[in-house]
Amino acid sequence: MCDTLAVKRGGAVWFAKNSDREPMEDQRVEIHAPSREAAPGKLRCTYIEIDQAPERRGVILSRPAWMWGAEMGVNDAGVAIGNEAVFSRSILKKGETLLGMDLVRLGLERATSAVDAADVMISLLERHGQGGGAGFHDRNFRYDNSFLIADAREIIVLETAGRDWAMKKALDAWSISNAYTIGADYDRASASAGRDFRAAHESFVMPRLACAAARRGTTFQMAQSAPSVMSLSSLAGMLRAHDAGDGFDGGANRDVCLHASGPLRPHASTASMVVRLADGAPRAAFTGTIHPCISLFKPASFDGGCRSLSREGLFGDGLAAARRAKGDPVWRREIRRSIAAVEPELLAAIEAGDFAVADATAAAWSSQWLSGRSSAS
Repeated sequence: MCDTLAVKRGGAVWFAKNSDREPMEDQRVEIHAPSREAAPGKLRCTYIEIDQAPERRGVILSRPAWMWGAEMGVNDAGVAIGNEAVFSRSILKKGETLLGMDLVRLGLERATSAVDAADVMISLLERHGQGGGAGFHDRNFRYDNSFLIADAREIIVLETAGRDWAMKKALDAWSISNAYTIGADYDRASASAGRDFRAAHESFVMPRLACAAARRGTTFQMAQSAPSVMSLSSLAGMLRAHDAGDGFDGGANRDVCLHASGPLRPHASTASMVVRLADGAPRAAFTGTIHPCISLFKPASFDGGCRSLSREGLFGDGLAAARRAKGDPVWRREIRRSIAAVEPELLAAIEAGDFAVADATAAAWSSQWLSGRSSAS
């Protein structure tokens, strides 16, 4: 389960996503340089080979370590993409082809704009289809995908069911969760999409078990009511929302910052991303660790790298911090206070393009709070 939102404010598009997956699944933040091949061959995605593209954009990805594709990311042309699991009546029950996460990465590697990315993903979907085991341990967990795609000018919603699809351009704000958001109001669709895409394709049970409508209602309201003066810090706050309690106590499937608990809530927010898209290079920050409510957003850039995010063992250190936070409410309050003390200036530095300062701050914070040397130790 996941949540993604985008909003236009102040001449920029602000994009945010929580990736909700099995809590023990390592998710890594990686930078891949642009590349060009005169005679490209085949590309191995998570399950299948497809034709490689001769030119690929530079990308920053948050990627489950076992798969080729990515949950979310941004490219050097200023395109951001995130996906959500949706549950259609056309889910591929057997066999493997492209995963939704593969489509996210392919869209980022091959596109120079949001419209271009949507066209790339649609073409690949129509040619190869989508489907396969998408869970870390639970490879029987299968789903179709909804995508939010943005650049500095546009926000595009692309929703799929098997090889069918519908897309629309959002005016100022949109969010997606684990239920379809496009009905009969699409701008373009596949020939067999149906007059009302949601009514034609959505299954009944899973969106309700996941409380998808409640979470989408929360994020959509956040996006619509976002302040006129936006910041990465504002986005980070949206991704930390809990419906009741603080996630560790009183958590629920309605939480945007999701905490796993038992068979009815097996997933958690294992990674998060916030991005500002405007003229020039994108300004991006990722957690690289589980639960944004106890995670610091750390900088990632094509020029400055992501030293604090590429730290060896970062995800595992985040899991250890989450276990401690769950059992120690005092330490939990302290780590959250530490984030509130340093993160606004850190994220402001990222917006200003001062990645060296931001990365040094993030590295120092991680050294203290993700290595057992906090003041509560």
